[in-house]
Amino acid sequence: MKRSYYIWPTVIAMALALGILVGGRLHFNDSPEKLFTTNSKKDKLNRLIDYIDYEYVDEVDTDSIVDVTVNNILDKLDPHSVYIPREEMQRVAENMQGDFVGIGINFYMFRDTITVIRAIKDGPSSQKGIQPGDKILMADTDTLYGRNLVSDAIVQRLKGTQGSTVKLKVYRKLTDAFFDVTISRDRIPIRSVESYYMLNSQLGYIKINRFAETTYDEFMVALGELQNSGAKKLVLDLRDNPGGYLGIAEQMADEFLPDNKLILFTKNKKGEIDETYATRKGIFEQKPVYVLINERSASASEIIAGALQDNDIGTIVGRRSFGKGLVQREMELGDGSAVRLTVSRYYTPTGRSIQRTYANGSKDYYDKFTERYHSGELVTVDSIKVSDSLKFTTPKGKIVYGGGGIIPDVFVPIGTNEEEAAESLDSLGFLSRFVFEYLEEDRSRFQTYSPRIFKDTYRVDDIIFERFINYCLRNKIKLNFYDQEEQLKTYLKASLAEQLFTPNLHAEIKGEEDTMIQKVLELDRPSYSSKSTGETL
Repeated sequence: MKRSYYIWPTVIAMALALGILVGGRLHFNDSPEKLFTTNSKKDKLNRLIDYIDYEYVDEVDTDSIVDVTVNNILDKLDPHSVYIPREEMQRVAENMQGDFVGIGINFYMFRDTITVIRAIKDGPSSQKGIQPGDKILMADTDTLYGRNLVSDAIVQRLKGTQGSTVKLKVYRKLTDAFFDVTISRDRIPIRSVESYYMLNSQLGYIKINRFAETTYDEFMVALGELQNSGAKKLVLDLRDNPGGYLGIAEQMADEFLPDNKLILFTKNKKGEIDETYATRKGIFEQKPVYVLINERSASASEIIAGALQDNDIGTIVGRRSFGKGLVQREMELGDGSAVRLTVSRYYTPTGRSIQRTYANGSKDYYDKFTERYHSGELVTVDSIKVSDSLKFTTPKGKIVYGGGGIIPDVFVPIGTNEEEAAESLDSLGFLSRFVFEYLEEDRSRFQTYSPRIFKDTYRVDDIIFERFINYCLRNKIKLNFYDQEEQLKTYLKASLAEQLFTPNLHAEIKGEEDTMIQKVLELDRPSYSSKSTGETL
């Protein structure tokens, strides 16, 4: 069976949380027969579990003990080898496969009732006429309102096997009508191409949030549509993208690189080297490309940025990336759980390893990452610490560095604390929830808008803005709202656009306040000439 390789996502929400993934160990230089025979180390663990099962004075959940043991073993190695418990495997698999079986809606629980945010385009619910604001009251004989149901329980009632049906009882507030609809469950895409649109008549934009099984196909569809709209240049937005499948990153990089250009190479424990080269005529070779990265762009995102940078193709814009240069492979443990174990390191075409050191353990590894927010490196490129021993040179003579992420060609500093706080309100869904509740009051006021008319003419007025401030204060969120008024009004308009129309319109409107996108537009002007690598906006 073909092995699947992963660049496992390292998900880090700035100033809010660190998702610490733990490390692991198995011995792959043994044969399969020898690997799983009894030895003293394995026998010791087995005996201990048996003693607890049969002799310990109290009843103990030995499954939980085993989980803790596995995590403790893995914690002795790198921060990116990770244990996936059985109960999480389906969610993880769906996320990486890029789809799941369901009815195809996004929803909120609003006043104890499932309320549709929007039906997924071309999905089963959309085809049956389900609209934003519809309230799902029953699924077959299950009542889905007036109960303290958690989202996971609701999802399980609406999911099922492909082709199976569910009869929904729906209330539509807009027409004050109840109706029944029978929906056949189908495969629902989990989009990794988050949005795409034209920045101007020649410059297209694609935002990718992870590298799943479907990402390359989604990317090619988006790029094809942009080219049909006139795109001769591209912005590839990999900010906050934690990674995913290695092979998908290689396929995407191939679209930008001429034949026989090295994309990357990997080296395993035995010192075996596996090189990957561009193989065919890519759809976007010999065309300008800008790659956006930030401190939360990791692994597969760094592979693409490193491959282009080391081959002197395109321009990398933003801030130093996370710094993950390890490759994982998923291995089943026999009970429905699995580990994703680091099996090799990858290197960019010039020979750089961009993996940060984890010699002092996972806590130190992530603490060192958060130090970036205090050291000044997110504000000025001169604060980024580099080592001359990790200096490399591209074919055209550009100096690049290994040992801790991809340093961009053009640096764009992070926003102020207030700007980043406003951004967090959007990225964490708080703005979306406010907009949803606002729309629930009266959706009819937006019925006359088309997407273009909305973008060109609609303005968030002071009444809505004041209501949003009150909403934040009720939820104990403090911010200098009036200092960020323009930014917040743009984000509110973008959230309205997403719920009324499409994620693409959301991205297009929000991009008007995006300093990296504005920097690309500046770089792309014919009169612009860069003074030096590492220029600061």
